[in-house]
Amino acid sequence: MENQEPEENKSRVIKVESEESWDFYISQATTQGCPVVVHFTAAWCIPSVAMNQFFEELASNYPDALFLTVDVDEVKAVAVKMEVKAMPTFLLMKEGAQVDRLVGANPDEIRKRIDALVQSFRVYVA
Repeated sequence: MENQEPEENKSRVIKVESEESWDFYISQATTQGCPVVVHFTAAWCIPSVAMNQFFEELASNYPDALFLTVDVDEVKAVAVKMEVKAMPTFLLMKEGAQVDRLVGANPDEIRKRIDALVQSFRVYVA
């Protein structure tokens, strides 16, 4: 058991398991004034799966934001509610509402948009 990961390496990305947990996380983030970044993914979508590690890195780089992942096949109701039709789709949310959406695996663009979202919160909070 020597190769166990230390606790610090625990994921900062939260997997949404149900519509109820989605509502809980979104309302919690809204109450705390925290930006939310959501990765809508599917196990069968190779570009989506390929973005998982990058999404983990983003979550580590932006501790002020809440990072959620939603498997569209497991939590269809959320995908339908947020009108997600292609994978991967990334939603950026503020105060419970979508402020930006990016469809496709484009790491540079995603990072740029998350950066802008987090900056807007820092200005807003200051």
